[in-house]
Amino acid sequence: MAKKIMLLGSGELGREFVIAAKRLGQYVIAVDSYNDAPAQQVADEREVINMLDGAALDAIVAKHRPDVIVPEIEAIRTERFYDYEKQGIQVVPSARAANFTMNRRAIRDLASKELGLRTADYRYASTLEELRSAACELGLPCVVKPLMSSSGKGQSVIRTEEEIEKAWSYSQSGKRGDIAEVIVESFVNFHTEITLLTVTRKNGETLFCPPIGHRQERGDYQESWQPCVISYADLKEAREIADKVTRSLTGAGIWGVEFFLADDGIYFSELSPRPHDTGMVTLAGTQNLNEFELHARAVLDLPIPEIELLKAGASAVILAGKEGGNPAYTGVEDALKEPRTDIRIFGKPSTRPYRRMGVALVYDEPDSDIAALKAKAIANAKKVRVESEQASL
Repeated sequence: MAKKIMLLGSGELGREFVIAAKRLGQYVIAVDSYNDAPAQQVADEREVINMLDGAALDAIVAKHRPDVIVPEIEAIRTERFYDYEKQGIQVVPSARAANFTMNRRAIRDLASKELGLRTADYRYASTLEELRSAACELGLPCVVKPLMSSSGKGQSVIRTEEEIEKAWSYSQSGKRGDIAEVIVESFVNFHTEITLLTVTRKNGETLFCPPIGHRQERGDYQESWQPCVISYADLKEAREIADKVTRSLTGAGIWGVEFFLADDGIYFSELSPRPHDTGMVTLAGTQNLNEFELHARAVLDLPIPEIELLKAGASAVILAGKEGGNPAYTGVEDALKEPRTDIRIFGKPSTRPYRRMGVALVYDEPDSDIAALKAKAIANAKKVRVESEQASL
């Protein structure tokens, strides 16, 4: 059953996937745009290329001849995936899914126009003036996101007309790839954001993890918790939506399907065809299989008898405060003195302001007070300090 897997993008999510795949006897080549990325540190081989260079991507695929290609980031020439599938290579979840979800225009139009899912009202803008016009049509506040970005980069909320130009500049500095266009969304007055981890399989019905609640700043997750208490009706609708959109995109693997929960119902927000950052809470042992183990099993078409909630848990990110290299960490010992606590350092070789460098995890009995768990995770994350050498000029 051993497969040769090529991982495209080697961050902290990729690292945990490699560990899960290696535990199942797989061989992994980890690819990224810089050397010594987190997943490369635990993989069998590594490659460093610009994945937006289609010729370079073709060259390493031809060199390694993988059985499976697993994308972890957006900045990839995903149109090449269709050709790889024709060559008999399994693309995760599928070439169609990777192409649609790596670009917010494609996935939003699929969800809203083709599938008829309820989303925030939205427009597209390719220039500053088009952004001004879209903001005027939708009204303020509104949300601006690059069509291609990750971890909240380039994403902001426009609350006044004076912030429009700043939002445009930030979207361009934070975008991935060469697409300048942004999506502009009306602001949904939600009370909860959830991620519904959804597992699609080559053979077998779609499975759902217990819902995960999360909080964001600067478009990036800060804390997540599982389970997130929502009504039966909202959970039923979320599952139906997740099943509908993943079936349309096709393929096997885990998906992070995001929703807004508002007083007037549930809104589809976004979709990631891979393990989700908010799902790192499952590393606390909240489930019988964490999201990376589920992804590996689905990709390899291995049995998943059930997904069972074992504990309540929470995660909180550990952030860098400045730009630098050779990071070191203090306070880990203090954090680990707390019972039912874990700290995961990602192993990134450099820092920058707000870069996610690790995560604090806590867990307790399934019926535990989630608010208390969140507070404990945040407190433990704050105990860990990231020190780095000054970046050279």
